[in-house]
Amino acid sequence: MHQEAGLNSCKNAYLGILLLGIVSLMGDVVYEGSRGIVPGYLEFLGATALTVGLVGGLGDFLGYAMRLVSGFLADTTRAYWLFIFLGYGLIVSIPFLGLSIGLEIAVIFVLLERLGKAMRSPSRDTVLSIISRDVGAGKAFGVHELLDQIGGIGGPLLVAALMFSTQNNYGFTFSFLFLPFVFLLLALAYTYRRISSKTIIIESQRMEEMKGKLGRRFYIYTFAVLLNTVGLITYALILYKASEILPLSEQWIVPLIYLLIQGVDAPVALIAGYAYDKFGIRVLVMPFIFSLFPSLLTMVSAELSTLIAVAVVFGLVLGMQESVYRAAVSELTPVSSRGTAYGIFNTAYGVGFLISGAVYGLLMELRLPFITVIFYVLITQITATASLLSIRQN
Repeated sequence: MHQEAGLNSCKNAYLGILLLGIVSLMGDVVYEGSRGIVPGYLEFLGATALTVGLVGGLGDFLGYAMRLVSGFLADTTRAYWLFIFLGYGLIVSIPFLGLSIGLEIAVIFVLLERLGKAMRSPSRDTVLSIISRDVGAGKAFGVHELLDQIGGIGGPLLVAALMFSTQNNYGFTFSFLFLPFVFLLLALAYTYRRISSKTIIIESQRMEEMKGKLGRRFYIYTFAVLLNTVGLITYALILYKASEILPLSEQWIVPLIYLLIQGVDAPVALIAGYAYDKFGIRVLVMPFIFSLFPSLLTMVSAELSTLIAVAVVFGLVLGMQESVYRAAVSELTPVSSRGTAYGIFNTAYGVGFLISGAVYGLLMELRLPFITVIFYVLITQITATASLLSIRQN
């Protein structure tokens, strides 16, 4: 009987993981699909380069910083599913861009979508960590990221095909995304119906077992990830460097490099998830070490072939960041504060990439001696790795 109950529990866990992954996949089809054309659309509506840059930066800031607030509120109210529904619901802002609107309204819609990302992420990750306790957080976040990245690849391809077939008709392309958005809502409603009650039961049990605040190990881990991200060059600058190298007639290769990053990310996330469940947090030493290479090679390289290799390694690191980095949070935090934990963790992650983009962008602009880059990369990644390893001793 116990064995049969265990099998049913694992089956239900995998079903929940799969359903949440499908929800994320459909969400990515809409918002990841649109990200490649939003800057051009804002320019079409009359935005300057400064406006586009500010909107992009503010959107990413909202997408990470507001997770602190939403995570705390989710933990306080226990209304995790409410935040999940509201967050995914705001993705409707993207199809609404297809309406005849002015620049100011378009900017609001773009920012609302990023706000939705901030609202749902801590609660979704908390629910995912709760339902996966019988199968392992590494597997759960690995499977979730794999499905998420399928949408992240399929969305841009769909949007590219729509833009090509309609001769760059922004209105039709954005409006067409209402269709996958409807499928997203249907998938989310079905997922809620199937796993919400199980989530509440498990959560109640865990709340009795694990009451407490966020501990020192969690903050050391978050600091380690922050430094790791600060020392890792952003994908945008890898693409920027590729754009500099390529002649105008071959600029179409640049988005293919981005797709390569996404394509590597997806399977690596799944493999890393299984490795995490077997070997634990020490698996994270690998992406910390691998983070050295994209930064150093991008800054020194003048060859497209080298940047393609960089994209592969960056995709490997990104796949682990999106799966096992998140899985480790569930190991280091009590359920009662996990929404807050994911909010803090994701905010630190976003701030890390914000700093990284500014520092590496400045280093590219000033063309400082390569020894400066080596020093910066080594200091950040060695300190990050040392902080990570210290967790095992606490």
